[in-house]
Order: sequence, then C-alpha cells, then structure tokens
Amino acid sequence: MNPFDIQGMCAVVTGAARGIGRATAALFEEAGARVARIDQEAGDGVIQADVSQESEIERALEQARQELGGINVLVNNAGIAVRKNALEITVEDWDRVLGVNLKGLFLCSRIAARGMRGAGGGAIVNLASIMGLSGGLFPNPAYQASKGAVVNLTRALALEFADFGVRVNAVAPTFVRTDLTIPVFGNPEVLGSVMRHTPLGVLPETHDIAAAILFLASPAARCITGVTLPVDSGYLAR
Repeated sequence: MNPFDIQGMCAVVTGAARGIGRATAALFEEAGARVARIDQEAGDGVIQADVSQESEIERALEQARQELGGINVLVNNAGIAVRKNALEITVEDWDRVLGVNLKGLFLCSRIAARGMRGAGGGAIVNLASIMGLSGGLFPNPAYQASKGAVVNLTRALALEFADFGVRVNAVAPTFVRTDLTIPVFGNPEVLGSVMRHTPLGVLPETHDIAAAILFLASPAARCITGVTLPVDSGYLAR
C-alpha cells in the first residue's frame, strides 16, 4: 500500500483561485483526488463564497459535498493581509483580516467536520505561517495575530475532533511568491532582508507548500494531528 495514495479522496480547497490554493488543488487532482475549489473570486469551476460569512460557507460546502459525493479533506487556505503597523491599522482592517484568516477558518472547519464525523473521519489542513510562530520581520500585527491563533486553534480542534477520526494539522510557510507577497518580492531591499533570514538560501514555491499539505492529508500522516509543519527554508531554526 502506498501511504501517500489519495486516490478517490474528496477534497475542498479554500482560496483556490490563485497562489498556494491553486497549486494545492492542482496537486491533489494530479494525485487522484476529486477537488472542489472555493474562492471569493468568481471563475470557471470555482464555488464563489466569502469564508468569513457563515451562510455563504454553509452554502458553498454543501454545494461541494453534493458535487464530490462527500468531503473527507478540507484545506483552509483562504487568507488576506493588511500590512500596516499597530499604530496605523484601522479597526475595520483588523476585523477583516481576523474575519477571513481566523473566523473563516473556524467556520469552514466546524461545518466540514460535522459531515466528516458521520462519514468515518477525515483530515483538515490549515494554512498558518512562520508569522504565527515568530514576531516576524516586518510590522504586520493583524496577520501575525491571526496566524498565531491558527496555530493554537489547530491544536484545539485536533483534540476535539480526534474522537471521531478527524485529524487537524497546519502548514506554516515562509515568504512564498504569491499575490499576497508582492510588496516583499517587488522590493529588493525587503527581499534582501528576507533572504538574510533564510539559511537554505532559497525560498519555497507554491508547489512546495502544496506537497506538505498533501502529505498531512494523506494516509502517510495517519498518526499525525495537532502539529504545525514549517516549510520555511530554515527561518525558524535561528
């Protein structure tokens, strides 16, 4: 038996229109899973929904469940950032970041877990960040707070959902070239600072993060729950 075989799994990926979510959905399909994509942006094959709105995500996950015939993997990838320091960020921006990155992840998880509970279990993989395990390099308090909360919510849900066979883990990427990190990769000085904190000297691509997500969702990780796996080229080793 191939412990990495996910043939026939039914997976939902949020924030799947681009970046890490898009790469993850594609990799899961290549590995034989059936995939439903949820994103706030409209697009071909995308179920449109704002994950921070309970009614919208209830509808989207029910549509995904009907299309796939069930859900046994959820990848909570949807996320946003507002790069303003603690003295400048507005309450509205703060609430929006926490609404998507934390409340949205929680809503998706509990709605999906209700279905998994009656279907013999499953796996949830959350997108955390190295910013949830460190103070970061640049002021980004809303994002850092949200991702720190994701790390501990992952632990809490892992314990709660273990009783009905649902594993909950997270992946914590370093800086990855996506739309979210344009301000980093578009500024040589800022990027230079990032690279000075990257011992391997190379930053991961979206497919590297997708591979870690697939591992945590696969039978190869059947005894792993409640962990946050950094994919950070050594950032957190310092």
